[in-house]
Amino acid sequence: MASVGETRGSRARYDAVVVGSGPNGLAAAITLARAGLSVLVVEAASTIGGGARTAELTLPGFRHDVCSAVHPFALASPFLRTLPLAEHGLELIQPPAPLAHPLDGGATAVLERSIEETGRSLGPDGRAYGRLMGSLTAVADLLFTDLLGPLKLPRHPILAARFGLRALQPARRLAERWFSDAPARALFAGLAAHAILPLESWATAAVALVLGIAGHAVGWPIVRGGSQRLSDSLASYLVSLGGEVVTGWRVESVDELPAAGAVLLDVTPRQVMRLAGHRLPAGYLRRLGRYRYGMGVFKLDWALSGPIPWTAPDCARAGTVHLGGTLEEIAASEAAVGRGEHPDRPFVLLAQPSLFDPSRAPAGGHTAWAYCHVPNGSSCDMTARIEAQVERFAPGFRDRIQARHVMAPADFEAYNANYIGGDINGGSQDIRQLFTRPVARLVPYATPARGLYLCSSSTPPGGGVHGLCGYYAARAALKRGCASRST
Repeated sequence: MASVGETRGSRARYDAVVVGSGPNGLAAAITLARAGLSVLVVEAASTIGGGARTAELTLPGFRHDVCSAVHPFALASPFLRTLPLAEHGLELIQPPAPLAHPLDGGATAVLERSIEETGRSLGPDGRAYGRLMGSLTAVADLLFTDLLGPLKLPRHPILAARFGLRALQPARRLAERWFSDAPARALFAGLAAHAILPLESWATAAVALVLGIAGHAVGWPIVRGGSQRLSDSLASYLVSLGGEVVTGWRVESVDELPAAGAVLLDVTPRQVMRLAGHRLPAGYLRRLGRYRYGMGVFKLDWALSGPIPWTAPDCARAGTVHLGGTLEEIAASEAAVGRGEHPDRPFVLLAQPSLFDPSRAPAGGHTAWAYCHVPNGSSCDMTARIEAQVERFAPGFRDRIQARHVMAPADFEAYNANYIGGDINGGSQDIRQLFTRPVARLVPYATPARGLYLCSSSTPPGGGVHGLCGYYAARAALKRGCASRST
């Protein structure tokens, strides 16, 4: 059986080689290995995982998720949920509530697994929330199958049309039309801000709806032991299928890879141009060069002497907490970043895994993780502004900080070359690039060069730990016959 190692692979030729061991690269490799092909995954870093890694970033014994920490799409993914990852060490933990969103004055909107219970935290908007989310959540599996993938004719056109009428509009417009009070509007705004776009952008409502539906249908779980365990379980399953994974190999050109029927790149367009530009026609390269990257992120990890002292008790029940106040505040913050500015009160996404997974910190200690959006490539230190937002809803928080770890956009790009300017989505996911990433093509995963494919989040359906970019890229390679069993 092949295994994860520090060699250059055991064969002179493979049916397929995948560059990059993020969830999409591993998903592509698994899809090909399941088809009986010989597969090699090449990773530049010393550990696998891409955006799903865990490390002691602050103090010994405090384990932090370096990037992705909460995984609603791990269970919503029509691909990942078919894999026997529990047999390979994956254990997901469901916090009592997926999400809490506190407001000044004590009100707290809580996204519960139950739509009815969620409505109770939304006051007069509870019924409207139920009407908006109830019928869509009831058919969540069908929606995820239709929505999480490349642009195609939906299997359930009436359902897709019903979703589209609500989703293909600015999130701010939908929130203001459906809800009359601050809690529901704020909850929806926080969900939409995961799009990393101004809330006035078209189709940002889709992001809020999909995340909300996922919260009700499958929860927003964390991984026991950290996100690294998710990557490790994917690699373990791949190895059980005969696949190989090599770490510590930084590929400078596709020409240095072993011979293969197909090469799949879990990288963004900028790296495609560097690694394989000499194999691609000039017109395609020009289109790749016009690919747009989105906002960056500025992230903090904390080692804490105790749990965050939230004023609102419901925040201690939630794995994720959105800090940004009202719809108007969040919209102003995201619009400012869109203009290239740094808001004084940024919208902050915070995860607190050690409340539900004691393995993340020594006895009595806790970890927390938070980030805000900043202009791409920003060098502004947002530490004080992020911590002020936490302190706003949890007075005394700063007194519990034992150590902090800072990742600015440049640090993200140094950590993972896919995070151009701190963009963790593999490129802007506005309506212009939602389904036409990286360029508008009938099969977006295939390049004009035979046997060369793109399988990163720079392809549909974009960012998120769902593995679907890799899955669909591998399917495209199999369909075209480029990835086929060597003789």
